[in-house]
Amino acid sequence: MKIDSVLVTGGSGFVAIHCIDQLLRAGYPVRTTVRSLKRVADIRAMLKAAGTPRQEALSFFEADLMQDKGWTEAVAGCRFVLHVASPFPASVPKHEDELILPAREGALRVLRAARDAGVQRVVQTSSFAAIGYGHKPQTAPFDETMWTNVDGAGVSAYAKSKTLAERAAWDFIAREGGELELSVVNPVGIFGPTFGPDYSTSILIVKKLLDGEVPACPRISFGVVDVRDVSDMHLRAMTNPAANGERFLVTAGEFISLLDVGTILKKNMGSMAKRVPSREIPDWIVRFLALFIADMKAISPELGIKKNASNEKAERILGWTPRSNEEAITASGTSLAQLGLLKGK
Repeated sequence: MKIDSVLVTGGSGFVAIHCIDQLLRAGYPVRTTVRSLKRVADIRAMLKAAGTPRQEALSFFEADLMQDKGWTEAVAGCRFVLHVASPFPASVPKHEDELILPAREGALRVLRAARDAGVQRVVQTSSFAAIGYGHKPQTAPFDETMWTNVDGAGVSAYAKSKTLAERAAWDFIAREGGELELSVVNPVGIFGPTFGPDYSTSILIVKKLLDGEVPACPRISFGVVDVRDVSDMHLRAMTNPAANGERFLVTAGEFISLLDVGTILKKNMGSMAKRVPSREIPDWIVRFLALFIADMKAISPELGIKKNASNEKAERILGWTPRSNEEAITASGTSLAQLGLLKGK
């Protein structure tokens, strides 16, 4: 029956492809949107690499976050929508609106279409970026009650885009959502196995470490979560009545440093990790390079800052249990190697 169909937006994305895989394995009819149907072959190839069953139960719709066209058809007959699509570039955009507008307007476009189609619940992929930035340093773990201060010093365009998009979604539900339900998932840095060349910016960090493109590690720390656990969380938030109206921060454990990531890769990947750095770069060098290099400028506000986050709510309400930091990071590197996506050794 079409009533239990699930729409996953942005089907070629790293999280979306894992959501599609898990939904098909769970027996759902699945739809997904792509900006161009030319991406269908790429998605099929990634699912084949993953050994995903029931690919005949997957259908494709062309729709863009910045245009109304296609969304009515994509959501028609769906019971659930996983709104995963949102821009997350590997480099700093020239203007923050390049990220903010597609994220915010896209979320509202999807929510309107879902409401008008009689969808029961939308699960929106937000981020820890909507929680843990623009604050004064704190030792207490961040949780779902907190919001990024978009006017705070050093808040990135990406963090602004995720915060404003999530705020807009909750405001929409409160003001004009009707019977539509909303649940939000807020992951930290997403690692884990990739099915192909479409992977997260977090995975790109692992690739650059393994490829020897990082001579020394900046003193930055971040949370880690496995993409398989992020996808599992989306399915739990989609079906559990207790998830309605709630946001869930998902992290595997304690935040770790970039040097810690390198240590894990060296421990578990042997000779493939021979190019991974074993030392940190002094903060003053990063700040100096930030004068000339946009990527360095983006990370310089986070140098030496220790943060942490709690997954207590996700575990308590939805019974979510994540893989470890080590397993998620190792799976990233292993899948990159298996798919031939690393530089020759």
